[in-house]
Amino acid sequence: VPDVMDCGAGYHPSPVRPPTGSIGAPSCPSRAVVQEHRPMPVDIRTRLTSLPTYEWCGVDPANVAGIVAPPAAAPIPELFSDTSGAELPLVGNDADGSDEPLINIRHPRIRVLGSYFYSGWPHSLPEALMRQGAALRLVNAVDDLPDGFGLAVWDAWRDPKLQADLHSLAYADGKLAPGFVNPPSPDPATPPPHATGGTVDLTLTWQSESLNLGTRFDEFSSRAHARSLESVPDSDPLALCRDLRRLLRSVMWKAGFVQLDCEWWHFENGTRLWAAVKGKAPRYLATSPFGEDDQ
Repeated sequence: VPDVMDCGAGYHPSPVRPPTGSIGAPSCPSRAVVQEHRPMPVDIRTRLTSLPTYEWCGVDPANVAGIVAPPAAAPIPELFSDTSGAELPLVGNDADGSDEPLINIRHPRIRVLGSYFYSGWPHSLPEALMRQGAALRLVNAVDDLPDGFGLAVWDAWRDPKLQADLHSLAYADGKLAPGFVNPPSPDPATPPPHATGGTVDLTLTWQSESLNLGTRFDEFSSRAHARSLESVPDSDPLALCRDLRRLLRSVMWKAGFVQLDCEWWHFENGTRLWAAVKGKAPRYLATSPFGEDDQ
């Protein structure tokens, strides 16, 4: 295991506060340590009644001084789409990656923003936790980025209680198209992707500045679709965001992740979507840093 990840200490909830400066974790100790299950924190925050805008989570690349055009990357191709989940393979009880521990992502080129935690969502964490295999692939992705660029993680492993709250609020008025937020599932064969530890919501950074690539985080609209900028001409101001999306998809695909078609920031490894795209069996069941009782 490389020296860019660390399981960290136990979780000690801190008061919700507006983020200031860099929230990215410092570089880590010399090796990763397998994380033991820890006590579930007591979270007294109340459920949100409206979706945050996450304005603080990123900036428009056009407003970032000195940003350079990324090297040319291939256009984003047509992506697998199955909003119902009916075409996704089921996760078996013997899924071969489910013994992998959750790892706390720490890397000098990866900022961890804790977008849900610092926006006040109950049952959220300030850290970014991923399965060890997926975390190693994330490190490979950031290492492939050109100088000056890095990654900012908005969300990774997600508590099923938070998943339920997100789904309930996002679909409260019945108008949102399916596919943006997975419903909670009591069936171990159909876990929401974030519950597996194989999924990450992220963006690029330029000189550690988190970038909104055409939309903000969790903007549930047609503009958030991974290919929504593919028809933008080079003369359009959005061409930079188009090229940055292509760069992000390129390094993540090379590292072994697949992209959700309706969210440019959402990538998976070892999940049901990954299995459908790659023609393999899913590798990850749902997991929790708090033990089986919280799954």
